[in-house]
Amino acid sequence: MATPIVRRNTSQSSQPNKPETAHSLPLNTRRLAAWATEITLVVVSGLVPFGIGVYANSRSDLNRVPLHPVLVVTERAIARPLALPVSYGIRNVAAPTNFLWIIALLAPVTLSWWQLYLLGKTGSTIPKRKFGVRVVNEVGKPAGLAAVVAREGVGRWTVPVSIAYILWRYSFAFPNLGLFTFLAVLMVLGEGVALPARRGRRALHDWLAGTYTIDATRPLPSSTPGNKSQGSPVVEELAPVSMSMFTGETTNTANLWQEMRQNPSRTLFVVALVSMIAVLGTLVATQVYIQTQQTRRETKQINSQKFLALIETLSPNSGATIKDRQSIILAMGGINDSQSIQFLTDLLVKETNPILLSTIQQALASVGLAAIPELKNKNQFLAGELKSVGSDASPERELRQQQLHINQQTINKILSVYSTQIADIDLSLAELGQSGTPETSFFNLVLDNIDLSGINLKSANLNQASFKGSIFRGVGADGRWDTYDDAIADLSQAQMKQANFTDANLSRVIMNRSDLSRATLNRANLSHARLIGADLSSTQLVGANLRGAFLEKASLTGADIGDARFNEANLYAARLSRVIAIGTHLSYANLTNTDWRGADLSGAYLDRANLSNANLSATRLTGAVLRSAKLENTNLQNADLSFVDLRGANVAGADFQGTVLAPVPQNAEDQFVQMPDLGSISAVVEGVDFSQAKNLDKRQIAYICTQGGLHSSCASVGLGSGVINRR
Repeated sequence: MATPIVRRNTSQSSQPNKPETAHSLPLNTRRLAAWATEITLVVVSGLVPFGIGVYANSRSDLNRVPLHPVLVVTERAIARPLALPVSYGIRNVAAPTNFLWIIALLAPVTLSWWQLYLLGKTGSTIPKRKFGVRVVNEVGKPAGLAAVVAREGVGRWTVPVSIAYILWRYSFAFPNLGLFTFLAVLMVLGEGVALPARRGRRALHDWLAGTYTIDATRPLPSSTPGNKSQGSPVVEELAPVSMSMFTGETTNTANLWQEMRQNPSRTLFVVALVSMIAVLGTLVATQVYIQTQQTRRETKQINSQKFLALIETLSPNSGATIKDRQSIILAMGGINDSQSIQFLTDLLVKETNPILLSTIQQALASVGLAAIPELKNKNQFLAGELKSVGSDASPERELRQQQLHINQQTINKILSVYSTQIADIDLSLAELGQSGTPETSFFNLVLDNIDLSGINLKSANLNQASFKGSIFRGVGADGRWDTYDDAIADLSQAQMKQANFTDANLSRVIMNRSDLSRATLNRANLSHARLIGADLSSTQLVGANLRGAFLEKASLTGADIGDARFNEANLYAARLSRVIAIGTHLSYANLTNTDWRGADLSGAYLDRANLSNANLSATRLTGAVLRSAKLENTNLQNADLSFVDLRGANVAGADFQGTVLAPVPQNAEDQFVQMPDLGSISAVVEGVDFSQAKNLDKRQIAYICTQGGLHSSCASVGLGSGVINRR
């Protein structure tokens, strides 16, 4: 009988030990561990699908689609308060990425609300139940959904994160996101751990929601008939607290309500005082508004009277001299209201006297940027009229072209004078380029060394315009780069054939589907610019900076990109046939599905670039660096890889038919000029695995094997290498 007794005692003693071991830590520690587990689950639920989406987006064999509008709106909503540079314009991603990133957006929200529901209805989430922690109200019951939303949403997160944000936003730390993250974590931990560490204190989130965090493993005390807190649990905070805090007898809300009932006269006085202040404030604000509107109406009436008087003087029957008319036009420019601006823009089209035309332009220039909207409307009207008369030379066409030319000149003059104030100017669809042949069109937009930050030139005609040294991106109101309010110009779908952007700053500027064919962009800063679907054929980009630029499906056929920097740029499916890319930096660039046929990439830096499924047939890659590059399924037929560094490259599925790995020595008798000895080593292939490469001939395999490359035929080649070398 001793044996079963021993077994019973052992089992009985071991079972209670398990929960005691699991819950032997102090409540403060278990509470923090449960909260950390909850946060980890929420973060992981978002990071896992987001990471898979990033991986899917890096695959070259997946279709590209525009980023989902929900993700675009979310991105901008996050970017604004955190001062992050937002991805403007069209952004293409792999088709599965949209789905995965939406899951990454919804999963944390769904999991958070599920945890709040469990906390409100049962008092515990799964991690809290695991660590023996429970959240209850004053009478020991689950607090309810509304209370836990206030507890977690307001007390635990909104208040501490808002304090951290204010400290970060208006300090030297802005816009350093790492310091904001540190401050936010510090505030959240301080609110949840440091504040209730003192005896008799609860955390802010518990105080706001009227909740208490208790040890769920301790039994509830038995109820007594005389105890008002009948059935209330034993509550253990981060430190011992008085029982009066758990019974609900002296809560702050109850005290406030009791005081209001005991002192009704004081309550009525406070309510009356607040109401009186509100009424007086409303009356003062109403009076100020009425006075402002009356002053505005009087000013408008005076301006209208002046305007009518000036119109009468300018009438043909007034008998005013040219000098008088000039004075009246300049005076009208000083009025600066909608009536006078509209009249001056109309007069600019109708007037034929060169002296008066110059005076009208001067008057509109004195009006400033306020005249741009009306000039733009007239510009579009004249451009439409010019197209309607056809391309044949006629007096009507010549007249319309002269009128458009004068309008363009006026816009050009205003932009030049007020260049530092044009961040919100809208000139989309404006006709500011050559409107005819060079023989018949005499206008060229010239805005050299001008600050054009934030200007909207979407779908505008800027053919043959000159923007040498101009700036299209500014720091915005906060005076800091790479933040949400950066003033960035919009040149998407604009016609900019043969435009000159030499030394211009176009960083992050939107130029999606723009026509920049035969344009000059030498030494221009195009870092992180958006050129998706743009036409850059025959464009000059020598020495330009396109680091991180987006050039998906862009056309650079015949362009000169020598010494340009395309590091980390995205050129997915771009057309680059016959490109001159001597010494071009393309390290880490996405070059999947690109077409380089007939291009010259001599001395180019392509280390770690992704050239999967690219077409490099008949290209010249002499001296290029392709270390650790991805060349899966790349077409290298008839390409010249002399002196190329291929160490670490992945050439699985690459087509090497006719590829030159070593220069072919010429017969000395056939050489007119003595050529230097190129030596026995050309392309560096040491350690590169060619076993899955396609269409390798015997000579190529022999070269690969003798230079340290890897191939399944290297054993047999090695036996006959002496014969091959002698040949």
